[in-house]
Amino acid sequence: MNIPTESAFRSRLRSAAVTARVGTWLGICFTICFATGLISHYAQNVSQPIPFPTSPSWGYRVTQGLHVITGTASVPLLLVKLWTVYPRLFIRPPRDVRRLVLEVLERGSIAVLVAGAVFQLASGLANSAQWYPWSFSFRSTHYAIAWITIGALVVHIAVKLPIIRGALTSDVEDTTYDRPTATEPGPISRRTLLRTTWLAAGVAVLVTAGSTVPLLRRVSVFGVRSGDGPAGIPINKSAAAAKVAPAATSAAYRFTVAYGDQEVSMTREELLAMDQTSETLPIACVEGWSASGTWTGVRVRTLLDLVGAPSGSEVHVVSLQESGPYKRTVLQGNFADDDRTLLALALEGEPLALDHGYPARLIAPNRPGVLQTKWVARLEVSA
Repeated sequence: MNIPTESAFRSRLRSAAVTARVGTWLGICFTICFATGLISHYAQNVSQPIPFPTSPSWGYRVTQGLHVITGTASVPLLLVKLWTVYPRLFIRPPRDVRRLVLEVLERGSIAVLVAGAVFQLASGLANSAQWYPWSFSFRSTHYAIAWITIGALVVHIAVKLPIIRGALTSDVEDTTYDRPTATEPGPISRRTLLRTTWLAAGVAVLVTAGSTVPLLRRVSVFGVRSGDGPAGIPINKSAAAAKVAPAATSAAYRFTVAYGDQEVSMTREELLAMDQTSETLPIACVEGWSASGTWTGVRVRTLLDLVGAPSGSEVHVVSLQESGPYKRTVLQGNFADDDRTLLALALEGEPLALDHGYPARLIAPNRPGVLQTKWVARLEVSA
């Protein structure tokens, strides 16, 4: 098998003029994806030197929706960009030692960038579909590779900036930055290729964004969550999967709130007999889907007052789940004190469905869905 040479690729479509334009939008998408990913990672941290805000209540819904939407749009953009620069892979390295070293360093940074970008997009889409064919922690690995990828992107832009600037300020059909052997017209024009690329990115967003944008749910045929579930709120983990049904439906269930040696236990009926508050709040998950509902229950701050827990207290929320990373979560003090944070007992005027966390669940504004603990058994505040 003969390895092709750079001169074998003669199409004028594989040009810096196209690469720079597609790369600009890819860079914008990557930047938004990186920034919103940092927000999501921070929101899930137990320790937050600067408290994650409780307002606006829909903030996390927007940022995580943008994270997944821009990541999805990046897929066709990355494919087209790689196609346009593919011939450069076969350029023979220079013989001059100094130039060779610089070439190796540049290609090495590009290899890191491409590998990181492919990994981030592939693993991100798999996470959206809740498919995990790996043994490593998605959250920590995705976070670490994001920094490596964005660093490689910055280096790449810095190295190619003169060409990028020249290509973007010239007409798309300009041949100044073309490879010498790129002399044959393609089956379509460069403008048509770019328009097709924008269309492909738009279609990718349209068929998936319904998970976040309710108005698009009828056309988002590939949206991982489309509003299915009790009261129109999707479900990530069912009661059966969490193995909580026997404990959650048992007549022996008691909810407990504790602070130091102070402890109060109540049945669900006793919780229902307390003052009930209704709040319309979204559930927004890291996979990118979100849905809004009207939740009714008892304010968490009211429950903490029963045992004299001071304002600003960090609360440990304990689930009936037998195991799993979210059996026990931490509710930061500003969330616990917010009047919109509820121990919810009902959704849309009906008792909570078992899959939505019956007999009681946490719901708080502007909080990742994985931390909106279901099947709550205890609220604990350390003395």
